[in-house]
Amino acid sequence: MIKKVLISACLLISFVSFAQQGTASPYSFFGIGDVRFKGTLENRSMAGVAVEQDTIHLNLDNPASYASLIQTTFTVGGTFATSNLKTSTQSEKAQRSTFDYLALGIPMGKFGASFGLIPVTSVGYKILNSSPTEGDVNSQLDGKGGVNKVYFGLGYKIIQNWNIGVDAQYNFGKITTTSVEGISGVQNGTAEVNTSELSGMAFSLGTMYQRKVYKKVSIFSSLSYSFASNLNSDNTRVISVQGDPDPYIYPATSTKLKLPNKLSIGLGIGEARKWLVGANMTFQGDGQLANYYNSAQNVSYESYSKYALGGYYLPNYNSFTSYMSRITYRAGLKYEKIGLIVNNESIKDVGMTLGAGIPIPGSYSNLNFGIEFGKRGTVSSNLVQENYVNFSLSFSFNDKWFVKSKFQ
Repeated sequence: MIKKVLISACLLISFVSFAQQGTASPYSFFGIGDVRFKGTLENRSMAGVAVEQDTIHLNLDNPASYASLIQTTFTVGGTFATSNLKTSTQSEKAQRSTFDYLALGIPMGKFGASFGLIPVTSVGYKILNSSPTEGDVNSQLDGKGGVNKVYFGLGYKIIQNWNIGVDAQYNFGKITTTSVEGISGVQNGTAEVNTSELSGMAFSLGTMYQRKVYKKVSIFSSLSYSFASNLNSDNTRVISVQGDPDPYIYPATSTKLKLPNKLSIGLGIGEARKWLVGANMTFQGDGQLANYYNSAQNVSYESYSKYALGGYYLPNYNSFTSYMSRITYRAGLKYEKIGLIVNNESIKDVGMTLGAGIPIPGSYSNLNFGIEFGKRGTVSSNLVQENYVNFSLSFSFNDKWFVKSKFQ
């Protein structure tokens, strides 16, 4: 009964949070917004390193990992994010609570399956440019929405140490932008509202291999590839004059955006359920993500890249005398080029992560905490620098849900 109550509560919290704005970054103006999903909290707390064939935690970065599950695993996560946005002359603070992912993994012998719901990107900005001088142009830009995905993945264990997997995703979402312009001293301004309904399929595949090299020490490897895919955008555009009840509605149009291919390579060394040190590299093409309402001459796109180093330490996972010895401690470092160039400046994200996995007594389930702090962007070239601190929480429930009891 307690498990059912906890799961129901997590589902309710997740879907309530799902409707909230997922970012406060001005850089979410470009493309289809900020990339939200960066792995489950267990892997995110190691800066995204996900190389081990974990048997009780879901790894949503590589579908090959599903074949290693030994129990049905339900996981849900969320984040409370704070940021300080600053330019060379001013600064503002922002905070928001977000739903990060909801997923279920099911072991099926040599196979393993997983499905779930994940917010992929978020748009959430408010940019104001005002002047009290009569005759000057004032403007305000607002954006909200993003892209989400539902997915289904299947993994297969070819031999004891080697898994392969494939993943299918349906991306969907809505982005709404509002631009209001007026002239100081003039009563009525104009407003333009653009709405894009987004949808499209995507596919990825992966493989994981591990091998013991010395006593209990093993080498872990992970390789995943996401194919380039199309994202259809059905657009509407409405322009109105404040106070005028008859806005002008443009004919609906369609745009075909292109999500780039992505390659992720990971390598690590460690002792299962004891310690791990690993590195991960991710490379992604530049794609074609600009829509008609957010293209600009001073903006271009480049290939995305990320380099991460992380790991964990678990003192004694089966200790009966010390609860603290059964806590998993995680940490990581990351360096990212987010794939955006503004005013000839490549936007970078540098950060550090810390985390802990708290076991729930009498089960394989656990509660995970994580903190991520770092810097994105720069104050150079009239840009915005974001100094952020993110606090994350996730639940991972593990049980043999589909085994019939021998006792009635």
